[in-house]
Formats: sequence, structure tokens, C-alpha cells
Amino acid sequence: MEEKKTRFVYEGGIGEIEEKKSRFIAAVQSVHSEEEALAFLAAKKKEYYDARHNCHAFVIGEGNRIQRCSDDGEPSGTAGRPMLEILLHEHLEDTIVVVTRYFGGTLLGTGGLVRAYQAAVQAGLAASRIAERRFGRELSVEASYTDLDRLQRYAAKQQLTIHDSIYAENVTLRLMIPEESVQTVLMELTDLTEGRAKLSCKETEAYAEIDGKIIRFSS
Repeated sequence: MEEKKTRFVYEGGIGEIEEKKSRFIAAVQSVHSEEEALAFLAAKKKEYYDARHNCHAFVIGEGNRIQRCSDDGEPSGTAGRPMLEILLHEHLEDTIVVVTRYFGGTLLGTGGLVRAYQAAVQAGLAASRIAERRFGRELSVEASYTDLDRLQRYAAKQQLTIHDSIYAENVTLRLMIPEESVQTVLMELTDLTEGRAKLSCKETEAYAEIDGKIIRFSS
């Protein structure tokens, strides 16, 4: 089964570009409702009250069931929709971006506006921390201390993060395994320890790995 790729904003950021003396300031934030998105938009409009345009786009909910965008006075289709297309192309969920434009005195034309607003969104995303939401299962591996080193080397080679270790009579390691790799990992660990390790998996859940830590998402 092919895993659906979805990404989210772990930490929002602000990016800026300049095009023919016009400044484009992109603010990116995680939001979980239309009300949150509109509140963030209102805050940016207040912050940049003297700007000519505060265009926005946001996607909310599973499968991006809510999608909204606005050109805020720019020619139709030159700002909001191109910004929304970037969010969708980047597989982002629960995300808003507001791009504030300070006009520099030179008209950019429709093509120039589209390119500028999309470049601003990319700058905002580059200044943010983006993480990937995946599906997997927590695996507990109980083994003797004689197997610990080979288990740690295996995890490092397979780029699997050990997010918890319990040292008692035996050692227990807890890892989050991507759903598509679970059966392979179980077989390889069984072979690696010649069947000595006790392996147990929890149910499939949504998670993200950030800075070596597992973040779980409620269903």
C-alpha cells in the first residue's frame, strides 16, 4: 500500500523577497480551523496596516477539505490561487500563508505577479520548519545486553530512531517503524538476534519525527 505523503508546519516562519522594488513578506503558520486562519490573517493585516495588499491562502483538514485564497486587490488569479497551488504542491495540511506586498512603483504584469507571490511563499516555507506526517507502528524490542550493540548498529544503519531505552534485567528498546517497513524489520531483527529478542508491535498510528523525538497525532 502506497503511503500518502502529508506535511505540516512545525514552526512557522517569515520570508521576504524583493521584485522591482516591491517587497513581498510571507508569513507561514500552522492553523487547525478556519477561525484560526482568519484570526492570523487579521493579525497580519493589523501588523502591516500600511501595505497595499495582504494576500492569503490556507488549507485545513484531512485531505485539505477546506481551501481558501484571496488576491486582496491584486489582478484576479495573480496572487491567492498561485499561493494556494504552492501549499498543495508541497503536500501541506493545516497551513496558512499571508503575503504582504509593499508596492515599489513598478508594475510587474500578471506573470510577474504570479512568480513573485509564489517565490514569496517558497521563501516563507524555507524560513519555517516543515515535518512529514507518516503512519507506523511502535516496536518494542526486549533483548539481552549481549545483543544491544548489534541492535543499536542495525537501527543506525536503517535510520530508525530509538526513542526510548529501558535498562533492567534485559534491555528494551522502543522504535517507531514506518508501516511499509514493519514486516521487513521484524524478520531482520529476528534473524539478527537468532530469535532471542522479544518483539511486540502496537497498532498503526500517525506520527512525525522531529529532532529525534516522536510526535503522535490523535485519530
